[in-house]
Amino acid sequence: MTVPSPPCIILDRPQLAANIGAVARAMANFGLADLRLVNPRDGWPQERAWASASGAEWPLNAARVYDRVEDAIADLHLVYATTARPRELQLPVLTPREASAVLVSEVAEGRATGLLFGGERAGLETADIALCQAVVTLPIDPRFRSLNLAQAVIILAYEWRMTHEAGTPAIFRDAPPPAEAAAMLGLYEHFERELDEAGFFHPPEKKPSMVQNLRSALGRARFSDQEVRTFRGVVTALSRGRGRVLDKLARQKAQASGEEE
Repeated sequence: MTVPSPPCIILDRPQLAANIGAVARAMANFGLADLRLVNPRDGWPQERAWASASGAEWPLNAARVYDRVEDAIADLHLVYATTARPRELQLPVLTPREASAVLVSEVAEGRATGLLFGGERAGLETADIALCQAVVTLPIDPRFRSLNLAQAVIILAYEWRMTHEAGTPAIFRDAPPPAEAAAMLGLYEHFERELDEAGFFHPPEKKPSMVQNLRSALGRARFSDQEVRTFRGVVTALSRGRGRVLDKLARQKAQASGEEE
C-alpha cells in the first residue's frame, strides 16, 4: 500500500536562490519534501539555495524544474493558489487552517495535492490561479501586504503540520505524572510549618486565607513527585539557614554584651 504524500510546494518563477533555500528549510521543519520550481529566474541548481537551507537539503536535492505551471501540477488532484491580492476569479477563498483541513482529508484518500506560490516581485498571475481549485490567503494587515516567500510557505506548512499531526510533539509527551494528593499535602504542611516558625502568618486571623492562597498557587503547578521532593528540600535548606542566622545574631549579641562589661 502506497503511503499518501504530503502536499507539494510549487514556486512559480522564484527570483532569489536564498529564498528558495529558505523555503526548503521551512518545508523540512514541518515534514514537506516535494519542491517544484517553475522557471526559476536564475536557473537551477543555484549554490546559494543550499547555503540558505541550513542543512535542509533534501527538498533541494529532489527539486524538479518545469517550464509551465500546467506541467508542474499535471499529476495533482487538488491545487490551492496562495495570494494576498483579490482577483476577479470566482474561486473559494480559504484561510490556511481551512485549507489544511481539506488537504489532510484529500491526502488521507490518497490524492496528490499542492500549494502554489508566486514569485517575490508580483505573486501569481491570474492565469495561474485559474488552474487551481481555491485561493488560500492570510489575514495580514492591509496596510502592508508584502510577505516574504519563505514566510508564506512556513505559515502554510505549519498549519498543515498542526492539522495532520494533532497534539503536542512526542518529545514533549513524556513528562512525569503529577504527584498524588498525599505528597502535595505533605509539601503544604511542611511549607506552612516553616512559614509559621518564621512568623509569616500575620496577623493570625488571616492565616486560613493565606494558607488557602498558598495551596492554590502550588497546586496549579501540578508538581511531579521529584519536584515535590526538590521543593521540600528547598524549604528545609531555607529553614536551616534561618537557624544559622539566628545563631550568628545570638553570638554577635553575646559578644557585644561582653565588650560592654
